[in-house]
Amino acid sequence: MSADKALSWAFCEESAPQDDLLALARERAAELGVEPVSPATGSLLTVLAGAAHARAVVEVGTGTGVGALHLLRGMPSDGVLTTIDVEAEHQRWAKRTLTEAGIRPTRVRAIWGRAGDVLSRLTDAAYDMVVLDGDPEGTSGYVEHGVRLLRPGGLLVVVHALWRDQVGDPARRDQATTLAREVGRTVRSDDRLSSTLLPTGDGVLVAVRR
Repeated sequence: MSADKALSWAFCEESAPQDDLLALARERAAELGVEPVSPATGSLLTVLAGAAHARAVVEVGTGTGVGALHLLRGMPSDGVLTTIDVEAEHQRWAKRTLTEAGIRPTRVRAIWGRAGDVLSRLTDAAYDMVVLDGDPEGTSGYVEHGVRLLRPGGLLVVVHALWRDQVGDPARRDQATTLAREVGRTVRSDDRLSSTLLPTGDGVLVAVRR
């Protein structure tokens, strides 16, 4: 990547709107060893949720609520976010973040558990947007659930789609990078989806359900 392109990427990240509450949630994530979405990725989530008029959203990977807060800020005021995390402590901090943001409890359905188990219990074609924010090993098993849950016109969003900027390097063949590549191929080859890969943050794969 050219120096100019690196500067452009950094400029986009630095230009993304952030506030004190998001900064605090990011500090909490660092303390817990959780990697939140980047500022530009968070802004993209807000824009996508708003563009889709997403009233029903599923998020895999609650963390400390950085992604959730971005999504809820883009969703209509009556929208409900279902957010899933295997770590109960993460969700406790996320709930605190959202409470501090003035988000009504009725707008958030936080579910603790293994994402695959929870996703399998959710209703087909009932959601406007599904966001997969986790490591490639988990994400690879959730894509089919995500497609199943989406209504026609709904959005599937895969965060960390470039996985540490390693996906584009053919010499990288570790398990995580290989799985991230497979996720991309799976989404691109699915006739039910139209997709694009964006270099925002650590890579964001966006697909619309036909």
